[in-house]
Amino acid sequence: MAEIKLAFAPTRRSIFSAPAAVEFANLTRQKLREMEVSFVDIDDINQEGLLYDEAGRIAMTEKFKREKVDGLFIPHTNFGTEYECARLAKELGVPVLLWGPRDECPDEAGVRKRDSQCGLFATGKVLRRFQVPFTYMTNCSLEDKEFERGVRDFLSVCNVVKVFRDIRILQIAPRPFDFWSTMCNEGELLEKFNIQLAPIPMPELKTEIEKAKAEKTQVEEVMAYCCANMEVKIKPEELENVAALKVAMKKLAAQYGCRAVAIQCWNALQGEIGIMPCAANSLMNEEGIPVVCETDIHGAITALLAEAAAADGTRSFFADWTVRHPHCDNGELLQHCGPWPVSVAGEKPSIDYPLAFDYPGAVAAEAKHGDVSLCRFDGDNGQYSLLLGRAKGIDGPYTKGTYLWIEVENLKRLEAKLVEGPYIHHCVGIHKDIVPVLYEACKYMGVTPDFYDPIEEEVKAYLRGE
Repeated sequence: MAEIKLAFAPTRRSIFSAPAAVEFANLTRQKLREMEVSFVDIDDINQEGLLYDEAGRIAMTEKFKREKVDGLFIPHTNFGTEYECARLAKELGVPVLLWGPRDECPDEAGVRKRDSQCGLFATGKVLRRFQVPFTYMTNCSLEDKEFERGVRDFLSVCNVVKVFRDIRILQIAPRPFDFWSTMCNEGELLEKFNIQLAPIPMPELKTEIEKAKAEKTQVEEVMAYCCANMEVKIKPEELENVAALKVAMKKLAAQYGCRAVAIQCWNALQGEIGIMPCAANSLMNEEGIPVVCETDIHGAITALLAEAAAADGTRSFFADWTVRHPHCDNGELLQHCGPWPVSVAGEKPSIDYPLAFDYPGAVAAEAKHGDVSLCRFDGDNGQYSLLLGRAKGIDGPYTKGTYLWIEVENLKRLEAKLVEGPYIHHCVGIHKDIVPVLYEACKYMGVTPDFYDPIEEEVKAYLRGE
Protein backbone atom coordinates (compact mmCIF):
# COMPACT_ATOMS: atom_id res chain seq x y z
CA MET A 1 0.00 0.00 0.00
CA ALA A 2 1.30 3.44 -0.90
CA GLU A 3 1.30 5.86 2.00
CA ILE A 4 -2.23 6.80 3.01
CA LYS A 5 -2.41 10.29 4.49
CA LEU A 6 -5.20 11.11 6.92
CA ALA A 7 -6.58 14.55 7.68
CA PHE A 8 -6.73 14.69 11.49
CA ALA A 9 -9.52 16.97 12.73
CA PRO A 10 -10.43 16.40 16.39
CA THR A 11 -13.55 18.36 17.28
CA ARG A 12 -15.16 19.91 20.38
CA ARG A 13 -18.23 21.94 21.36
CA SER A 14 -18.08 25.02 23.57
CA ILE A 15 -20.42 23.95 26.37
CA PHE A 16 -18.20 21.00 27.32
CA SER A 17 -14.68 21.03 28.75
CA ALA A 18 -12.15 22.42 26.25
CA PRO A 19 -9.17 21.20 28.35
CA ALA A 20 -10.58 17.67 28.36
CA ALA A 21 -11.01 17.84 24.58
CA VAL A 22 -7.43 19.05 24.10
CA GLU A 23 -6.16 16.28 26.37
CA PHE A 24 -7.89 13.53 24.39
CA ALA A 25 -6.91 15.06 21.07
CA ASN A 26 -3.27 14.93 22.14
CA LEU A 27 -3.61 11.36 23.40
CA THR A 28 -5.08 10.39 20.02
CA ARG A 29 -2.20 12.10 18.19
CA GLN A 30 0.23 10.13 20.32
CA LYS A 31 -1.56 6.84 19.57
CA LEU A 32 -1.53 7.47 15.82
CA ARG A 33 2.20 8.21 15.95
CA GLU A 34 2.80 4.97 17.86
CA MET A 35 0.90 3.17 15.10
CA GLU A 36 3.04 5.00 12.49
CA VAL A 37 -0.04 6.43 10.81
CA SER A 38 0.68 9.34 8.47
CA PHE A 39 -1.60 12.30 9.26
CA VAL A 40 -1.91 16.01 8.60
CA ASP A 41 -2.52 17.89 11.84
CA ILE A 42 -4.39 21.11 12.62
CA ASP A 43 -2.30 22.16 15.63
CA ASP A 44 -1.08 25.17 13.63
CA ILE A 45 -4.62 26.36 12.79
CA ASN A 46 -5.63 27.42 16.28
CA GLN A 47 -4.19 27.26 19.78
CA GLU A 48 -6.21 24.20 20.78
CA GLY A 49 -5.62 22.21 17.60
CA LEU A 50 -9.36 21.46 17.39
CA LEU A 51 -12.23 21.91 14.94
CA TYR A 52 -15.03 24.03 16.41
CA ASP A 53 -15.64 27.17 14.31
CA GLU A 54 -16.06 28.29 10.71
CA ALA A 55 -12.82 30.24 10.39
CA GLY A 56 -10.85 27.25 11.58
CA ARG A 57 -12.79 24.89 9.34
CA ILE A 58 -12.01 27.00 6.25
CA ALA A 59 -8.30 27.07 7.08
CA MET A 60 -8.29 23.31 7.70
CA THR A 61 -10.04 22.61 4.41
CA GLU A 62 -7.42 24.60 2.52
CA LYS A 63 -4.57 22.83 4.30
CA PHE A 64 -5.99 19.34 3.81
CA LYS A 65 -6.61 19.95 0.12
CA ARG A 66 -3.11 21.31 -0.30
CA GLU A 67 -1.69 18.21 1.40
CA LYS A 68 -3.85 15.91 -0.80
CA VAL A 69 -5.18 13.78 2.04
CA ASP A 70 -6.73 10.38 1.33
CA GLY A 71 -9.11 10.20 4.28
CA LEU A 72 -10.57 12.32 7.09
CA PHE A 73 -10.44 11.23 10.74
CA ILE A 74 -12.75 13.19 13.08
CA PRO A 75 -12.25 12.18 16.72
CA HIS A 76 -15.00 13.64 18.92
CA THR A 77 -12.85 14.63 21.88
CA ASN A 78 -15.97 16.06 23.45
CA PHE A 79 -19.47 16.41 21.98
CA GLY A 80 -18.08 18.07 18.83
CA THR A 81 -19.46 20.63 16.40
CA GLU A 82 -21.49 18.51 14.01
CA TYR A 83 -22.13 21.07 11.29
CA GLU A 84 -18.44 22.00 10.99
CA CYS A 85 -17.59 18.30 10.75
CA ALA A 86 -20.13 17.88 7.95
CA ARG A 87 -18.97 20.98 6.07
CA LEU A 88 -15.36 19.82 6.22
CA ALA A 89 -16.22 16.29 5.11
CA LYS A 90 -18.40 17.53 2.25
CA GLU A 91 -15.68 19.76 0.82
CA LEU A 92 -12.89 17.20 1.08
CA GLY A 93 -14.82 14.37 -0.62
CA VAL A 94 -12.67 11.60 0.89
CA PRO A 95 -13.62 8.67 3.15
CA VAL A 96 -14.55 9.81 6.66
CA LEU A 97 -13.86 8.01 9.95
CA LEU A 98 -15.96 8.97 13.00
CA TRP A 99 -14.85 7.98 16.48
CA GLY A 100 -14.97 9.26 20.01
CA PRO A 101 -13.20 8.04 23.15
CA ARG A 102 -15.33 6.27 25.72
CA ASP A 103 -16.49 8.79 28.31
CA GLU A 104 -15.21 8.62 31.87
CA CYS A 105 -17.42 8.69 34.97
CA PRO A 106 -19.08 11.95 35.95
CA ASP A 107 -17.13 13.76 38.67
CA GLU A 108 -18.20 13.90 42.30
CA ALA A 109 -20.49 16.83 41.52
CA GLY A 110 -22.21 14.83 38.76
CA VAL A 111 -20.63 16.85 35.93
CA ARG A 112 -19.79 15.13 32.66
CA LYS A 113 -16.80 16.61 30.78
CA ARG A 114 -17.28 15.43 27.21
CA ASP A 115 -20.38 13.46 26.13
CA SER A 116 -18.43 12.19 23.10
CA GLN A 117 -20.88 9.40 22.32
CA CYS A 118 -23.83 11.78 22.24
CA GLY A 119 -21.99 14.05 19.81
CA LEU A 120 -21.32 11.13 17.48
CA PHE A 121 -25.06 10.51 17.22
CA ALA A 122 -25.54 14.14 16.19
CA THR A 123 -22.71 14.22 13.65
CA GLY A 124 -23.86 11.00 12.02
CA LYS A 125 -27.28 12.53 11.39
CA VAL A 126 -25.87 15.75 9.96
CA LEU A 127 -23.48 13.86 7.66
CA ARG A 128 -26.50 12.01 6.30
CA ARG A 129 -28.22 15.34 5.65
CA PHE A 130 -25.13 16.45 3.73
CA GLN A 131 -25.19 13.10 1.85
CA VAL A 132 -21.66 12.33 3.01
CA PRO A 133 -20.89 8.61 3.43
CA PHE A 134 -18.85 7.81 6.51
CA THR A 135 -17.31 4.95 8.48
CA TYR A 136 -18.13 4.63 12.16
CA MET A 137 -15.64 3.14 14.61
CA THR A 138 -17.31 2.13 17.82
CA ASN A 139 -17.05 4.36 20.89
CA CYS A 140 -14.04 2.83 22.66
CA SER A 141 -10.83 3.63 24.50
CA LEU A 142 -7.55 4.27 22.72
CA GLU A 143 -6.12 1.14 24.34
CA ASP A 144 -8.92 -1.13 23.13
CA LYS A 145 -8.04 -3.47 20.28
CA GLU A 146 -11.04 -2.14 18.33
CA PHE A 147 -9.32 1.22 17.95
CA GLU A 148 -6.16 0.01 16.24
CA ARG A 149 -8.02 -2.55 14.14
CA GLY A 150 -10.57 0.05 13.09
CA VAL A 151 -7.97 2.61 12.07
CA ARG A 152 -5.96 0.09 10.07
CA ASP A 153 -9.06 -1.21 8.31
CA PHE A 154 -10.02 2.38 7.50
CA LEU A 155 -6.58 2.98 5.98
CA SER A 156 -7.18 -0.04 3.74
CA VAL A 157 -10.61 1.34 2.80
CA CYS A 158 -8.95 4.63 1.87
CA ASN A 159 -6.45 2.70 -0.24
CA VAL A 160 -9.24 0.93 -2.14
CA VAL A 161 -11.06 4.21 -2.78
CA LYS A 162 -7.84 5.95 -3.83
CA VAL A 163 -7.09 3.17 -6.34
CA PHE A 164 -10.69 3.01 -7.59
CA ARG A 165 -10.78 6.75 -8.30
CA ASP A 166 -7.61 6.55 -10.40
CA ILE A 167 -7.99 3.44 -12.56
CA ARG A 168 -6.65 3.29 -16.08
CA ILE A 169 -6.45 -0.11 -17.78
CA LEU A 170 -4.30 -1.05 -20.75
CA GLN A 171 -6.57 -2.93 -23.15
CA ILE A 172 -4.53 -5.03 -25.54
CA ALA A 173 -6.73 -5.69 -28.58
CA PRO A 174 -10.54 -6.07 -28.56
CA ARG A 175 -12.24 -8.87 -26.66
CA PRO A 176 -12.32 -12.23 -28.44
CA PHE A 177 -15.47 -12.49 -30.56
CA ASP A 178 -16.79 -15.49 -28.65
CA PHE A 179 -16.62 -13.70 -25.28
CA TRP A 180 -19.74 -11.58 -25.31
CA SER A 181 -19.85 -12.04 -21.54
CA THR A 182 -16.75 -9.85 -21.09
CA MET A 183 -18.07 -6.84 -22.99
CA CYS A 184 -18.09 -3.60 -21.02
CA ASN A 185 -19.48 -0.11 -21.43
CA GLU A 186 -16.35 2.03 -21.73
CA GLY A 187 -18.22 5.33 -21.79
CA GLU A 188 -20.32 4.44 -18.77
CA LEU A 189 -17.29 3.35 -16.74
CA LEU A 190 -15.72 6.73 -17.45
CA GLU A 191 -18.88 8.73 -16.73
CA LYS A 192 -19.80 6.90 -13.53
CA PHE A 193 -16.43 6.12 -11.99
CA ASN A 194 -13.68 7.91 -13.97
CA ILE A 195 -12.35 4.47 -14.98
CA GLN A 196 -10.32 4.94 -18.16
CA LEU A 197 -9.22 2.48 -20.82
CA ALA A 198 -6.13 2.77 -22.97
CA PRO A 199 -6.82 0.50 -25.97
CA ILE A 200 -3.95 -0.53 -28.23
CA PRO A 201 -3.94 -2.85 -31.28
CA MET A 202 -2.07 -6.15 -31.39
CA PRO A 203 0.62 -4.83 -33.81
CA GLU A 204 1.68 -2.22 -31.24
CA LEU A 205 2.28 -5.00 -28.71
CA LYS A 206 4.23 -7.05 -31.27
CA THR A 207 6.45 -4.05 -32.05
CA GLU A 208 7.34 -3.69 -28.36
CA ILE A 209 8.07 -7.41 -28.13
CA GLU A 210 10.56 -7.16 -30.98
CA LYS A 211 12.19 -4.12 -29.35
CA ALA A 212 12.53 -6.03 -26.09
CA LYS A 213 14.21 -8.94 -27.87
CA ALA A 214 16.62 -6.61 -29.62
CA GLU A 215 17.61 -4.90 -26.39
CA LYS A 216 18.06 -8.33 -24.70
CA THR A 217 19.02 -7.27 -21.15
CA GLN A 218 15.56 -7.19 -19.54
CA VAL A 219 14.46 -10.27 -21.45
CA GLU A 220 17.48 -12.20 -20.19
CA GLU A 221 16.73 -11.11 -16.62
CA VAL A 222 13.15 -12.36 -16.88
CA MET A 223 14.30 -15.67 -18.39
CA ALA A 224 16.74 -16.11 -15.50
CA TYR A 225 13.95 -15.43 -13.00
CA CYS A 226 11.76 -18.05 -14.67
CA CYS A 227 14.53 -20.66 -14.57
CA ALA A 228 15.19 -19.93 -10.90
CA ASN A 229 11.57 -19.94 -9.73
CA MET A 230 9.75 -22.29 -12.11
CA GLU A 231 10.31 -25.57 -13.85
CA VAL A 232 10.67 -24.58 -17.48
CA LYS A 233 9.25 -27.21 -19.85
CA ILE A 234 9.26 -25.17 -23.03
CA LYS A 235 11.98 -24.43 -25.57
CA PRO A 236 14.49 -21.59 -25.00
CA GLU A 237 13.13 -19.56 -27.90
CA GLU A 238 9.61 -19.97 -26.53
CA LEU A 239 10.76 -18.83 -23.09
CA GLU A 240 12.36 -15.82 -24.76
CA ASN A 241 8.97 -14.94 -26.25
CA VAL A 242 7.36 -15.24 -22.81
CA ALA A 243 9.95 -12.92 -21.31
CA ALA A 244 9.74 -10.43 -24.18
CA LEU A 245 5.96 -10.30 -23.85
CA LYS A 246 6.27 -9.56 -20.14
CA VAL A 247 8.80 -6.79 -20.76
CA ALA A 248 6.63 -5.32 -23.52
CA MET A 249 3.44 -5.31 -21.42
CA LYS A 250 5.18 -3.67 -18.49
CA LYS A 251 6.64 -0.96 -20.74
CA LEU A 252 3.29 -0.27 -22.40
CA ALA A 253 1.48 -0.12 -19.06
CA ALA A 254 3.98 2.49 -17.87
CA GLN A 255 3.83 4.40 -21.16
CA TYR A 256 0.04 4.75 -20.96
CA GLY A 257 -0.03 5.28 -17.18
CA CYS A 258 -2.02 2.09 -16.50
CA ARG A 259 -2.41 0.19 -13.23
CA ALA A 260 -3.62 -3.05 -14.85
CA VAL A 261 -3.86 -4.85 -18.18
CA ALA A 262 -6.65 -6.74 -19.96
CA ILE A 263 -5.32 -8.81 -22.87
CA GLN A 264 -7.18 -10.58 -25.66
CA CYS A 265 -4.96 -13.64 -25.03
CA TRP A 266 -6.42 -15.83 -27.76
CA ASN A 267 -6.30 -16.54 -30.57
CA ALA A 268 -4.82 -13.72 -32.65
CA LEU A 269 -1.92 -13.45 -30.23
CA GLN A 270 -0.80 -17.01 -30.85
CA GLY A 271 -0.65 -16.39 -34.58
CA GLU A 272 1.51 -13.30 -33.98
CA ILE A 273 4.05 -14.54 -31.42
CA GLY A 274 3.54 -18.30 -31.17
CA ILE A 275 2.87 -18.56 -27.42
CA MET A 276 0.14 -18.29 -24.84
CA PRO A 277 0.46 -15.10 -22.76
CA CYS A 278 -0.37 -16.80 -19.45
CA ALA A 279 3.17 -17.10 -18.07
CA ALA A 280 3.91 -13.47 -18.98
CA ASN A 281 0.66 -12.50 -17.25
CA SER A 282 1.80 -14.46 -14.20
CA LEU A 283 5.08 -12.55 -14.09
CA MET A 284 3.26 -9.22 -14.31
CA ASN A 285 0.79 -10.28 -11.63
CA GLU A 286 3.65 -11.18 -9.30
CA GLU A 287 4.94 -7.62 -9.60
CA GLY A 288 1.57 -6.12 -8.62
CA ILE A 289 0.41 -5.15 -12.11
CA PRO A 290 -2.69 -7.33 -12.60
CA VAL A 291 -3.11 -8.79 -16.08
CA VAL A 292 -6.42 -10.52 -16.82
CA CYS A 293 -7.52 -12.72 -19.67
CA GLU A 294 -10.04 -12.43 -22.49
CA THR A 295 -10.01 -8.60 -22.33
CA ASP A 296 -12.11 -8.72 -19.16
CA ILE A 297 -12.08 -5.06 -18.10
CA HIS A 298 -14.34 -5.69 -15.11
CA GLY A 299 -11.97 -8.47 -14.06
CA ALA A 300 -9.01 -6.07 -14.14
CA ILE A 301 -10.94 -3.61 -11.95
CA THR A 302 -11.69 -6.43 -9.51
CA ALA A 303 -8.04 -7.43 -9.25
CA LEU A 304 -7.02 -3.85 -8.48
CA LEU A 305 -9.65 -3.57 -5.75
CA ALA A 306 -8.68 -6.90 -4.17
CA GLU A 307 -4.99 -6.05 -3.93
CA ALA A 308 -5.73 -2.52 -2.70
CA ALA A 309 -7.90 -4.01 0.06
CA ALA A 310 -5.17 -6.44 1.08
CA ALA A 311 -2.76 -3.48 1.24
CA ASP A 312 0.21 -5.66 2.11
CA GLY A 313 1.51 -7.06 -1.18
CA THR A 314 -0.62 -10.21 -1.10
CA ARG A 315 -1.20 -11.12 -4.73
CA SER A 316 -4.57 -11.98 -6.21
CA PHE A 317 -5.41 -14.61 -8.82
CA PHE A 318 -7.83 -14.33 -11.75
CA ALA A 319 -9.94 -17.46 -12.14
CA ASP A 320 -12.80 -19.19 -13.90
CA TRP A 321 -15.59 -20.83 -11.96
CA THR A 322 -15.47 -24.08 -13.89
CA VAL A 323 -16.91 -27.37 -12.56
CA ARG A 324 -18.34 -28.77 -9.36
CA HIS A 325 -16.15 -30.91 -7.12
CA PRO A 326 -16.75 -34.61 -7.87
CA HIS A 327 -17.20 -35.51 -4.20
CA CYS A 328 -17.85 -32.31 -2.19
CA ASP A 329 -21.35 -30.93 -2.82
CA ASN A 330 -20.27 -27.37 -1.97
CA GLY A 331 -16.94 -27.65 -3.77
CA GLU A 332 -15.96 -25.88 -7.00
CA LEU A 333 -12.90 -25.70 -9.21
CA LEU A 334 -11.25 -22.31 -9.69
CA GLN A 335 -8.94 -22.60 -12.69
CA HIS A 336 -7.35 -20.72 -15.52
CA CYS A 337 -4.87 -21.59 -18.26
CA GLY A 338 -1.96 -20.40 -16.17
CA PRO A 339 -1.76 -16.68 -15.30
CA TRP A 340 -1.56 -16.93 -11.50
CA PRO A 341 1.41 -15.37 -9.67
CA VAL A 342 4.20 -17.61 -8.39
CA SER A 343 3.51 -16.55 -4.78
CA VAL A 344 0.00 -18.03 -5.01
CA ALA A 345 1.30 -21.51 -5.82
CA GLY A 346 1.41 -24.25 -3.21
CA GLU A 347 4.16 -26.04 -5.13
CA LYS A 348 6.92 -25.13 -7.55
CA PRO A 349 5.09 -24.06 -10.72
CA SER A 350 6.09 -25.04 -14.22
CA ILE A 351 5.85 -23.30 -17.58
CA ASP A 352 4.19 -25.74 -19.92
CA TYR A 353 1.31 -26.18 -22.38
CA PRO A 354 -2.23 -25.27 -21.23
CA LEU A 355 -5.27 -27.52 -21.24
CA ALA A 356 -7.11 -26.30 -24.34
CA PHE A 357 -4.38 -24.95 -26.65
CA ASP A 358 -1.42 -26.30 -28.58
CA TYR A 359 0.78 -23.29 -27.86
CA PRO A 360 3.33 -23.12 -25.00
CA GLY A 361 3.62 -20.50 -22.29
CA ALA A 362 1.16 -21.27 -19.48
CA VAL A 363 2.00 -21.70 -15.82
CA ALA A 364 0.88 -24.93 -14.13
CA ALA A 365 0.50 -25.30 -10.35
CA GLU A 366 -2.06 -25.95 -7.66
CA ALA A 367 -2.57 -22.88 -5.49
CA LYS A 368 -2.08 -22.80 -1.75
CA HIS A 369 -5.01 -23.99 0.30
CA GLY A 370 -6.32 -22.02 3.28
CA ASP A 371 -8.89 -19.28 3.56
CA VAL A 372 -9.54 -17.08 0.53
CA SER A 373 -11.75 -14.14 -0.34
CA LEU A 374 -13.53 -14.16 -3.69
CA CYS A 375 -14.92 -11.10 -5.44
CA ARG A 376 -16.17 -9.78 -8.76
CA PHE A 377 -16.93 -6.20 -9.86
CA ASP A 378 -19.52 -6.28 -12.62
CA GLY A 379 -22.59 -4.60 -14.00
CA ASP A 380 -25.09 -4.26 -16.78
CA ASN A 381 -28.03 -2.02 -17.61
CA GLY A 382 -26.37 0.86 -15.77
CA GLN A 383 -26.14 -0.92 -12.38
CA TYR A 384 -22.84 -2.03 -10.82
CA SER A 385 -22.16 -4.24 -7.84
CA LEU A 386 -19.33 -6.08 -6.14
CA LEU A 387 -19.84 -9.77 -5.41
CA LEU A 388 -18.19 -10.73 -2.12
CA GLY A 389 -17.65 -13.91 -0.19
CA ARG A 390 -15.32 -16.34 1.50
CA ALA A 391 -14.15 -19.86 0.72
CA LYS A 392 -11.46 -22.31 1.76
CA GLY A 393 -9.08 -24.37 -0.34
CA ILE A 394 -9.65 -28.13 -0.25
CA ASP A 395 -8.18 -31.26 -1.79
CA GLY A 396 -9.37 -32.30 -5.22
CA PRO A 397 -8.28 -34.05 -8.41
CA TYR A 398 -5.31 -32.82 -10.44
CA THR A 399 -6.12 -30.60 -13.38
CA LYS A 400 -3.92 -28.68 -15.80
CA GLY A 401 -3.16 -24.99 -15.52
CA THR A 402 -3.29 -22.93 -12.35
CA TYR A 403 -6.08 -24.21 -10.13
CA LEU A 404 -7.62 -24.45 -6.67
CA TRP A 405 -10.54 -26.51 -5.49
CA ILE A 406 -12.56 -24.48 -3.00
CA GLU A 407 -15.51 -25.06 -0.71
CA VAL A 408 -18.21 -22.49 0.03
CA GLU A 409 -21.14 -22.53 2.43
CA ASN A 410 -23.80 -23.15 -0.20
CA LEU A 411 -22.72 -23.74 -3.80
CA LYS A 412 -26.26 -23.87 -5.15
CA ARG A 413 -26.91 -20.38 -3.84
CA LEU A 414 -23.64 -19.14 -5.35
CA GLU A 415 -24.32 -20.87 -8.65
CA ALA A 416 -27.72 -19.22 -8.98
CA LYS A 417 -26.25 -15.80 -8.24
CA LEU A 418 -23.57 -16.22 -10.91
CA VAL A 419 -26.06 -17.34 -13.54
CA GLU A 420 -28.66 -14.71 -12.69
CA GLY A 421 -26.03 -11.99 -12.73
CA PRO A 422 -24.79 -9.45 -13.28
CA TYR A 423 -21.74 -11.68 -12.88
CA ILE A 424 -19.99 -14.08 -15.25
CA HIS A 425 -17.67 -17.08 -15.00
CA HIS A 426 -14.69 -14.96 -13.89
CA CYS A 427 -13.71 -13.96 -10.36
CA VAL A 428 -10.68 -12.82 -8.40
CA GLY A 429 -9.38 -14.67 -5.36
CA ILE A 430 -6.88 -13.66 -2.71
CA HIS A 431 -5.46 -15.44 0.33
CA LYS A 432 -6.64 -12.85 2.85
CA ASP A 433 -9.95 -11.79 4.37
CA ILE A 434 -10.64 -8.56 2.50
CA VAL A 435 -14.43 -8.83 2.62
CA PRO A 436 -15.06 -6.21 5.38
CA VAL A 437 -12.74 -3.67 3.76
CA LEU A 438 -14.32 -4.05 0.32
CA TYR A 439 -17.80 -3.95 1.83
CA GLU A 440 -17.04 -0.66 3.59
CA ALA A 441 -15.30 0.79 0.51
CA CYS A 442 -18.43 0.22 -1.59
CA LYS A 443 -20.25 3.12 0.10
CA TYR A 444 -17.54 5.50 -1.14
CA MET A 445 -17.27 3.99 -4.63
CA GLY A 446 -20.99 4.13 -5.41
CA VAL A 447 -21.09 0.37 -5.93
CA THR A 448 -23.58 -2.04 -4.33
CA PRO A 449 -22.02 -4.77 -2.14
CA ASP A 450 -23.49 -8.18 -2.89
CA PHE A 451 -22.79 -11.26 -0.74
CA TYR A 452 -23.18 -14.78 -2.10
CA ASP A 453 -23.54 -16.07 1.48
CA PRO A 454 -25.70 -14.30 4.14
CA ILE A 455 -22.76 -12.82 6.05
CA GLU A 456 -23.61 -9.12 5.91
CA GLU A 457 -24.54 -8.91 9.60
CA GLU A 458 -21.34 -10.73 10.53
CA VAL A 459 -19.30 -8.25 8.48
CA LYS A 460 -21.12 -5.30 10.06
CA ALA A 461 -20.43 -6.72 13.51
CA TYR A 462 -16.72 -6.97 12.70
CA LEU A 463 -16.66 -3.37 11.49
CA ARG A 464 -18.38 -2.28 14.73
CA GLY A 465 -15.53 -3.86 16.66
CA GLU A 466 -17.44 -6.87 17.95
